[in-house]
Amino acid sequence: MIFRQLVDSRSGALGYLLGDPIGQEAVVIDAAHGLADEYRRLLHHHGLALRYLAETHLHADHLSAAPALREATGARLVAGEGGGWACSDLALRHGDLLHFGEETLEVLHVPGHTPCSVAFRWRDRVFTGDSLLPGALGCPEGPGGDAGTLCASARNVLLGLPGEILVFPGRLRNGRRVTTIAEERETNPDLAAGVQCAQAVRRRCGQATAAQESDVMINNRQCAADRSGLDRLRPPEA
Repeated sequence: MIFRQLVDSRSGALGYLLGDPIGQEAVVIDAAHGLADEYRRLLHHHGLALRYLAETHLHADHLSAAPALREATGARLVAGEGGGWACSDLALRHGDLLHFGEETLEVLHVPGHTPCSVAFRWRDRVFTGDSLLPGALGCPEGPGGDAGTLCASARNVLLGLPGEILVFPGRLRNGRRVTTIAEERETNPDLAAGVQCAQAVRRRCGQATAAQESDVMINNRQCAADRSGLDRLRPPEA
């Protein structure tokens, strides 16, 4: 298998390239706009065709590269049902499977950070977007983001996974870029026994975090990220 974790130095967003060298197909999860060239380089280097651009949620704090990469490569942009991406090719539901080469991603519906947030399980790891971070739950974003729903998703869906599962989040937190389900069960203060989870999240994040869409979220919803580099994203000629 091919696995790469990329960090956008400007926003701290984390994205992922998953590839099957046998079937020569790949998935990119949460492609930040600043990393588009690096994804293009990695795809070309490994001889992979990009099949899916999988988005965990509609991002509020950084532009997505998914719309531009979709146009440049012909890959399908997939996101949670009702997620609002104008250029989405497939609406995902809990339990859906995404096949690339001989590999498979399982979709987990984890609403709360946004109403349509999803996570993706692959082999021994899960990609949680901003729903579950190392040592915290993400702050609700945009209309419909809700701390109580987020806490329920974390406890009922994510923490129900085996403890050894690696958690790869959608952003750096305190410099950390990976954790485990077991560690989050035992040490995450938002999810600790006796803690009112929703109150803890609201207190840390502020009451107004989910009140309205940011300009970035609106641009992502409209698939309006800058296309000026589109030609540079096309695979180099052999």
